[in-house]
Amino acid sequence: MKPKRLLSSALSAVLFLGFSCAAQESSAPQVRHFVSFVSASKAVVAPGKATPIQFTFRVQDPYHINSSKPLAPELIPTQIHFSLPGEVAFGRIEYPAGKLMAFPFDPSTKLSVYSGDVVIRGVVLAPTSAASGTYTIHGELKYQACDNNACYPPKKLPFTFNVSVGTGRSRQKIG
Repeated sequence: MKPKRLLSSALSAVLFLGFSCAAQESSAPQVRHFVSFVSASKAVVAPGKATPIQFTFRVQDPYHINSSKPLAPELIPTQIHFSLPGEVAFGRIEYPAGKLMAFPFDPSTKLSVYSGDVVIRGVVLAPTSAASGTYTIHGELKYQACDNNACYPPKKLPFTFNVSVGTGRSRQKIG
């Protein structure tokens, strides 16, 4: 084979492979993101004290997620969980009330759901022995998203936020 022809064949093969790989990538199934983490309020807590914190999540339109207290036992509730260092603890977690809505698949039954922005509130605690510093907390929102026609497999949305333990303003003394 002549060098020009060999180079032309090699270039054609590379271009073909590149285009077929790009076509495969664009036809790969897209992961659906039903909920996104928007923010966590700033949390500064002194040792031996507690302070409120809130988390905002956004349910993408046109989806909804079951509330933390669904009205049927077979529905999966929305829940928030944390992995915590020893210097930080959580007191109560307060979920918003769900909105009662009926959907085309069963107009006679109302479901308790969240849509749009969802704000979950809690209380951050620091034991009296807590060392000062900023701690990164890993959280996870567990939920099941649905639209007007179907529900999708349950998902977990990981998120992180910081809690500062120090002499900043804290609102409540622990016990």
